[in-house]
Amino acid sequence: MITKKAMLASAALVLLGGWSLTHAAGQGSIAPAAPGPTFGASLDDVRAVDTSQALPALDPAIKAKADALFADASDVGETRALYVLRDGKPIYERYGEGFGPNSKLISWSMAKSITAVLAGIMVSDGQLSLDSPAPVAAWERSGDPRGAITLRNLLHMASGLEHVETGNPVWEGDTVDMLFGAGAQDMASFAEAKPAAARPGELFNYSSATSVILSDILTDTLTPSQNPDARREAMREFIQGRLAEPLGMTSLTPEFDAHGTMIGGSIMHATARDYAKFGEFLRNRGVVNGQRLLPETWMRFMLSPSPNDAGYGGHIWLNRSRPAGADAALWPDRGPNDLFACIGHQGQYIIVSPSQRVTVVRLGITRDDEFPALRRHLADLLAAL
Repeated sequence: MITKKAMLASAALVLLGGWSLTHAAGQGSIAPAAPGPTFGASLDDVRAVDTSQALPALDPAIKAKADALFADASDVGETRALYVLRDGKPIYERYGEGFGPNSKLISWSMAKSITAVLAGIMVSDGQLSLDSPAPVAAWERSGDPRGAITLRNLLHMASGLEHVETGNPVWEGDTVDMLFGAGAQDMASFAEAKPAAARPGELFNYSSATSVILSDILTDTLTPSQNPDARREAMREFIQGRLAEPLGMTSLTPEFDAHGTMIGGSIMHATARDYAKFGEFLRNRGVVNGQRLLPETWMRFMLSPSPNDAGYGGHIWLNRSRPAGADAALWPDRGPNDLFACIGHQGQYIIVSPSQRVTVVRLGITRDDEFPALRRHLADLLAAL
């Protein structure tokens, strides 16, 4: 008899190409180097042609550090794209074989920071409140401790909800169950049904389900309809008009579950150049082309250490020391403390160093045991810039 565990394991391994799902700074079990999965029909053919624009001459020391991310694949894994900007202008651009400037690559958990920006836009519009109880119908019953959860708690990964990000074995994790198992048809309902395991704000617990809850809140704010097509369309229009068009992120492609909820914690697609536009937007404190899209107060919130983990802000990683026992996310012993990053499973990075006026995008496939070397290489590159 085929058990639920066997089916979940099979689904997870097939749909992920053998990958496990840990989105927090590359932790968890790992994957073979295979092309990313095609969710829906949003990915370009991976046989993209490299049409890189002509770039100015680069300091040989910097170029050597950047090239090492490709040359040292046995140490850091496969790098598929590396794009470096200084003062908003590209100074280095290179792609792995089979990839190019038009290749859409998966975000994994870099999507969380995009979801946080969308939440910030709605808060600045007065449609949501950072510190009021989150508008989740399942938590509104009298006496339900979850009714005290705020957007701030969710964005700080401190909702108090029961959650196991990565199971051992993989199919016992809530994230795999949500994406490919019992929760796949309605991911937000699956996530919102989890019981309280701690008081809101008490503990840091990295959770892709939390980001799906945020996506559900955003969608419910945009439309009262429960029709999946209407929900998808409302979110697509909002993203297009309030983020993608102003930033010029024409390739940005979010994915949705069957209920029409954006999978805001892990599955978006874009080119390296467009991910860099998002990084530049954050480097410029929510301003693009002289237009402020996010208030300075929201940027301060996102980039301030959360109470229970100084290495994490509002759905974004900070170059600060994490609590004892927590895995490293960046390199606080080497880089400036204003450096921050959107980080995704298997080594997806949008790294922003405001004091250096630099944005770096690295996309690829890195195994867990390769992450220390990858972080060293990235820190070496940032140090050289």
